[in-house]
Amino acid sequence: MSDQPPTDDSQNGDPSSNGLRSYEHWFGEEGRNGFIHRSWMRAQGFSEEVFDGRPVIGICNTWSELTPCNAHLRRLAESVKRGVWQAGGFPLEFPVMSLGETMLRPTAMLFRNLLSMDVEESLRGNPIDGTVLLTGCDKTTPGSIMGAASVDLPTLVVTGGPMLNGKFRGCDIGSGTAVWRFTQDRNAGRMSEEDYAAAESGMSRSNGHCMTMGTASTMACMAEALGLQLTGSAAIPAVDSRRYSIAQQAGRRIVEMVHEDLKPSDILTRDAFANAVRANAAIGGSTNAVIHLLAIAGRVGVELSLDDMDEWARGVPWLADLQPSGQYLMEDFYYAGGLPAVLREILPLLKADAITVTGRTMGENVANAERIDWVGQEGRPGAAVIRPVGNPLGSGAGTAVLKGNLAPDGAVVKQSAASERFLQHRGKALVFSSIEEYDLAVDDPDLDVDEDTVLVLQNAGPRGYPGMPEVGNMTIPRKLAEIGVDDMVRISDARMSGTAYGTVVLHVAPEAAVGGPLALVRTGDWIELDVPGRRLHLDVSEEELAKRRADWKPPAPPTDRGWARLYVEHVTQANEGCDLDFLVGRTGSAVARQSH
Repeated sequence: MSDQPPTDDSQNGDPSSNGLRSYEHWFGEEGRNGFIHRSWMRAQGFSEEVFDGRPVIGICNTWSELTPCNAHLRRLAESVKRGVWQAGGFPLEFPVMSLGETMLRPTAMLFRNLLSMDVEESLRGNPIDGTVLLTGCDKTTPGSIMGAASVDLPTLVVTGGPMLNGKFRGCDIGSGTAVWRFTQDRNAGRMSEEDYAAAESGMSRSNGHCMTMGTASTMACMAEALGLQLTGSAAIPAVDSRRYSIAQQAGRRIVEMVHEDLKPSDILTRDAFANAVRANAAIGGSTNAVIHLLAIAGRVGVELSLDDMDEWARGVPWLADLQPSGQYLMEDFYYAGGLPAVLREILPLLKADAITVTGRTMGENVANAERIDWVGQEGRPGAAVIRPVGNPLGSGAGTAVLKGNLAPDGAVVKQSAASERFLQHRGKALVFSSIEEYDLAVDDPDLDVDEDTVLVLQNAGPRGYPGMPEVGNMTIPRKLAEIGVDDMVRISDARMSGTAYGTVVLHVAPEAAVGGPLALVRTGDWIELDVPGRRLHLDVSEEELAKRRADWKPPAPPTDRGWARLYVEHVTQANEGCDLDFLVGRTGSAVARQSH
């Protein structure tokens, strides 16, 4: 295939009236400014045909070797470019900030909104008519979508795909989930250091993001359920050739979307968010999806609340038997039919008429999707990775929203990952003001704790940390792990990894650092958790809480400079999506004043 597509007036139309911002304000300009724009692009070897008024497609790449999940995205970009050229577009790849969940400190969540600003300003300030977002690792998908939604140019998401299944001692192991389990086993003396090291080398066997239904896999599925990603693409393994094939299809499709003027604001409707929330419940997805969906909705002006999300998730059958809540992994999920198979099973619960990037509705996209049970080998039973709607793993097992005097603005718990015995629980609080304080105490054999204790972590919210890290799933104290305790009720204003599990109450709002009731909890207080009743209650009188509130002093700001200072001063609470207050809403793609 030629490096350049043929020029075809029937395909591109009259460039003088095509309405494309890249042509009208950059490449089609007369005089000095047009000379500058075209001449400097020619330095890369582009010939004059690319300036003829064809759509310019910005390939927004979160590639980085510091983000292992996204380390293969440069190759994926080449596939997208092939599709763009085929459809008569002009692809231009550009980098944006990459957020490596496993490497970036203090937490990648601190920088999600910064990535969104990078994407937003890059799209608005450059000669771009439509964009393909190359994402993968947890925050790169929602951050990129938030930025693109604020500009509202035609947008299509291509995620990098999950890794192949991890392997250890002949068994499949899941990224993240195995880490928490093996670390607990090692601390309890049930796993040797040699086996721990062997598991480390076998868990991550290929390019791609976590192959459990963690946040990266969840947000890939959310992009598809929202209608922003091509049907069936969320679960394709990163190293499967079909991942590159569908990236090429995405390149062709985004050019068509530009001609159709199909924008995020057309797709990201309230119905689309209802579909995403219900899909998340059906797949047993991450609690982190709650914060990200709230933030994306805020960018496009869609009213979305925790109460909406709780209502939509109630009664949705839990169908995907995937770690950390179940037993299988994303590679298995793809072979079993992937997200389209799940969506077809719950189609009566979805807004089937919601439009998607395919140009068709959600119902049309999944009408022919198949749920495939694996065929057992040598007499072994087959695997129902995706259950039929009539035989679910459970019902209403999605993310539950809790409220009460301990969380007036809400908190969340992942029901499918929690222990049934703790879904209704009353216990004494053991309070820690920081995760560092907890880490120093967790191995103490004299720690005053038992299985019924409620572990409470303060000051790990959006402002308090800052950035709301994934520390909410506090490690079981060693003295309890050694006698086989594998779960406890844990409550915090933090988040937890989507790969984690347990009865963990998260995102308590308002957070402790702004004086929320969580800041007033003391060791020995009684706390009541009632997940079916959606209640989280601190059994302390209002009079006593008023006294404690009068004595409370806000923590010192974590920093007085840079991005972290801006973040702390403007970040909203978890129930509002943790966006910056001045970024909420859509600014559009208006072209700014000339630079020369």
